[in-house]
Amino acid sequence: MALSKIQPASMDLTANYAFTGTNSISSVDYPEKKLATLTASSSATLNFTSGIDNTYNIYKFRFVNMHPSGDGRNFEFNASVDGGSNYNVTKTSTSFVAYHDEGGSNTTLAYEADGDEAQGTGYVHLAYNTGADNDQTCSGQLYLFNPSSTTFVKHWINVSNSYQFNDYSTNTLTGGYFNTTSAIDAVSFKFHADNIDSGTIEMYGIN
Repeated sequence: MALSKIQPASMDLTANYAFTGTNSISSVDYPEKKLATLTASSSATLNFTSGIDNTYNIYKFRFVNMHPSGDGRNFEFNASVDGGSNYNVTKTSTSFVAYHDEGGSNTTLAYEADGDEAQGTGYVHLAYNTGADNDQTCSGQLYLFNPSSTTFVKHWINVSNSYQFNDYSTNTLTGGYFNTTSAIDAVSFKFHADNIDSGTIEMYGIN
């Protein structure tokens, strides 16, 4: 199948492109709207308890420079169907990691079994073993699909990178689904066992 890019007359090189049913490529927009920003300051959790509704099909959470108060901490998330009273939605997930140390002597691409949930209700890992040194953080993006559906389960995917406590760069890919047909209306983020010393999480709606 031959592909060609249709360049708009305005020569707007920032346009997005997607396949159409006729095997051609056409310009299409996927506008994002920032809905909320939470900034940590020795925070136990950062919770989005409003703005997650049927206005958007996709919600993106961008977490930037999340710094734990303790060393070697996993950054995690969970969801709620009762406005944030409880973060314990049943879920199934899987996780893969790739890491590389600063000395260039240790590299791995592996399935991460302890990042899985098999119909569990606990928080799910988004980034592994983030260090507490002054320059160590983790950053990434989480996508939650159609959280207001009362027909289907709620899929999510995540990609992140962490500067680990032992001077490794660790890239994490996780995904799964919340096994509920109730609408998800709140999302919580935290480090396992320690506070979020600093960092920012932004929530976007995507049409």
